[in-house]
Amino acid sequence: MKVVLDTNVFISGVFFSGPPYKILKAWQEGKIEVVISPDILDEYQRVGEILEKDHPTIDLFPALGFVIQNAIFFPAPPLPDAPCQDPDDDKFFACALAGGSTLIVSGDKHLLQASGYRGIEVLKPSDFVSKHLT
Repeated sequence: MKVVLDTNVFISGVFFSGPPYKILKAWQEGKIEVVISPDILDEYQRVGEILEKDHPTIDLFPALGFVIQNAIFFPAPPLPDAPCQDPDDDKFFACALAGGSTLIVSGDKHLLQASGYRGIEVLKPSDFVSKHLT
C-alpha cells in the first residue's frame, strides 16, 4: 500500500511515540510504501531542524536518510485546482496523484477537510493504524 505522510505525521513519528511512530515502524518493516516529492522532503527537513533545536537528543539525520533511501520519489507538479484551504497543503495531494497513492495520513485539518479529492482519502494517524496496521 502506497501512502503519503504529511509532515506532522513524519515529524511526530521521529520525535515522539504513538500512532505516527507506529506508521514509521510499519514502513521500516516493509508493511507500507511511502510516496514523497522533493517539496515534501524539503518540508520534512525544515520542520525537523526547528524541532531538533528543542529536542537536542533526537538526531533527524538518520530518519531523513531513511526517507531518501526508501521512499518512492515523484515530481509533483502543482495542481490546476486547489483542494485545500491552505495552498501549502496541496503538495500532498499532488504527490499522491503523481505517485499513484489513494491515501494521505495527516492530522492537518485542511487536508482532512479535503478528503475525497480525486479519490484520495485522508486519514488521521490513529485511524490509519486501526484500519490498516492492526
